[in-house]
Amino acid sequence: MLQLSDRLLKGDPRALSRALSLLERGDVQVSTLMQEVHHKTGKAYCIGVTGPPGAGKSTLIGRLTEAYRKKGLSVGIIAVDPTSPYSGGALLGDRIRMEGHYLDPGVFIRSMATRGSHGGLPRIIKAAARLLDASGKDVVLVETVGVGQTELDIMSVADTVVVTLVPEAGDSIQALKAGLMEAADIFVVNKADRQGAEQMAAAVKGGISTASTDTDWSPPVLLTHAHTGEGMDRLLGKLEEHRDFLISTSRLEERRRQRRTREFTEVLREELYKRIERQIEMSSKLKDLLGRVESGDLEPYSAARRCVEDASLLGGKATAA
Repeated sequence: MLQLSDRLLKGDPRALSRALSLLERGDVQVSTLMQEVHHKTGKAYCIGVTGPPGAGKSTLIGRLTEAYRKKGLSVGIIAVDPTSPYSGGALLGDRIRMEGHYLDPGVFIRSMATRGSHGGLPRIIKAAARLLDASGKDVVLVETVGVGQTELDIMSVADTVVVTLVPEAGDSIQALKAGLMEAADIFVVNKADRQGAEQMAAAVKGGISTASTDTDWSPPVLLTHAHTGEGMDRLLGKLEEHRDFLISTSRLEERRRQRRTREFTEVLREELYKRIERQIEMSSKLKDLLGRVESGDLEPYSAARRCVEDASLLGGKATAA
């Protein structure tokens, strides 16, 4: 993997694309690759953009990309799409909607499927963001679809979270009450030329005043019209202001420490689950136990506890009582 990692660290887009494909396939080489590029991560700033379908997130990201490119910064975009039930691939294909940047060598765009992941954000997105970081991208933009409690996972990858709403998204206010309010660092009411934009902004501000417990940063509520570029300068300014705030208060590193810990436990849980699945196929004792559960002779909870307490059933060494 050394040749691939060397090319990736030099910013080779083909190497980056191949690395992301290996990641999506769950290739065994990925752990070696991630280890080889780890020392070059931590420089990129990651911005998460979430919100309901039709809120104009892709257009918003396109405008942000344009602004960062004018500043001379390279940009990586991960568009997290719902999974196709037929192909298992990304369904919406945001690369098509961002064709204005597709041929820009300073921009790398990748659509990745949720594959049924809870929270709409698969674990591999976090590793994908690190690969973009290692390849030299200055800014990583992650777009997710949806709004509500299930989208809180965006906090586990982004340094700054932007929640995008539209004027007529009345149901989104209920979702905000369900927990997304605490996830957002910046609120954007996009398509502000539509009727009800001011009322939506006022409703969000009201929710912030009652739900926020952070006395140092109150999420701003911005009106934008990404299609025309209206309000984008102010959004860019607030993104930079929030980054400066996180750095000056040491919260940026704290957030990243928490994310690394969470990702470690997620990977550990996933690897243990895979090991258990393999052991079920290999162990006659475990197959017998599972058969008794299926037939109703054993209660599932107590049978599972027996496996945990008897390491030999899961392929480990039995301990003396």
